[in-house]
Amino acid sequence: MSQPSAATTNHTVVSQPKNEHKLNAQQTTPAPRTLYNILLAISFVHLFNDSIQAVIVAIFPILKDSMQLSYTQIGWISFALNVTSSILQPVIGFASDRRPTPMLLPIGMCFTFTGMLVLAFAPTYAVVMAAVIFVGLGSAIFHPEGMRVAHMAAGGRKGLAQSIFQVGGNLGQSLAPLLTKWVFIPFGQMGALGFTAIAAAGIAVQTYIARWYQASLNNGYVFAKRKPQGQVDSAQRRKVWTITVIIIVLVFVRSWYSSAIGTYYSFYLIEKYGLSIDAAQVYIFAFLLSGAVGTFFGGPLADRFGKRNLIITSLLSVIPFALILPHLPLSWAMVVLSLSGFVYFTSFSTTVIYTQALHPGSIGTVSGLITGFAFGMGGLGSLAIGQWIDARGIETVMFICGFLPLFGLLSLLLPNDKEIDSWTSPTKE
Repeated sequence: MSQPSAATTNHTVVSQPKNEHKLNAQQTTPAPRTLYNILLAISFVHLFNDSIQAVIVAIFPILKDSMQLSYTQIGWISFALNVTSSILQPVIGFASDRRPTPMLLPIGMCFTFTGMLVLAFAPTYAVVMAAVIFVGLGSAIFHPEGMRVAHMAAGGRKGLAQSIFQVGGNLGQSLAPLLTKWVFIPFGQMGALGFTAIAAAGIAVQTYIARWYQASLNNGYVFAKRKPQGQVDSAQRRKVWTITVIIIVLVFVRSWYSSAIGTYYSFYLIEKYGLSIDAAQVYIFAFLLSGAVGTFFGGPLADRFGKRNLIITSLLSVIPFALILPHLPLSWAMVVLSLSGFVYFTSFSTTVIYTQALHPGSIGTVSGLITGFAFGMGGLGSLAIGQWIDARGIETVMFICGFLPLFGLLSLLLPNDKEIDSWTSPTKE
């Protein structure tokens, strides 16, 4: 790929003197362009990254049979993947907010490449866990800096840019059941070896993006930052963090429910309806693919109707679908899974933008908290669900999981977009 031209980065340059910018920024600064080439590139890398993570989920049925694993052990693998990335993402995001490091992008994908190579030849459960941790580290490094790239390339269309970035990840996750059906059932564990080629392609694209990112910084791009602490009302600061905690809980529960469907619902279909492994994967694919479509439409809808309105509509609309799903005949399960995935994940990118509005200047940290910590803690839920299934049976646990989306009622406590704008006033560094 060629070196990004200076023209590509000119929209990010803050070339005016500081005082002149303050006096007449609205009139003298042209509206920044939305760079779709960069957004598509980072979205494709997100697709590569999360499709490789999907390999871990896709290989569960194979590992369960070949290594005679329990549901709890499957839960531990999911836990290791999610928690490795979730614990480190806020740390890496916090550091990148203070010192952007473009070369972290290809470095993260190198960790992912290593994890896939080890997984393909892993002879024991312990080595599988080590491979999964490498993949988790790669994901932890990618997401905060990837989020910053999407923000830089967004121009004035933050919702659309987030949707383009996030839909790549959701599409990657949706591939897990197809990978099980078409790769791991016929080729077994060695099927993971082919994904080292995807990781290698990711390294190449990330290197290109990192060069554009560095060129933008060299040409004067600056990120918005929050008010100095002394200028922020303490009561408002408490409100901001209270709302942030509510969002983290909402994202955690959404992740917990989607993890229950993505990780264990195929086993539920196999046990209750007698489906084969490959037939059961089609139902999971329907849920995850619909979620990816919902993610794409969520950002533009939030730009049009408001972030809070979109979040509330998404999280409340899924409740009836989740409650009736365990009681449906097989013929209706596909329809309800598809509707659930679409509705639930329209709020996926919007929760990120909403939280970024609460914390201007903390793009990487917000990415770490929302797509890392809160979303990754779904791995903890996955572990708990696996233990419950071993103890109580899969049908009982799937019934209980149907009540998780009721936590979406907490979204009614979120303040509207204009109120948030009045709390925070981002400045330039």
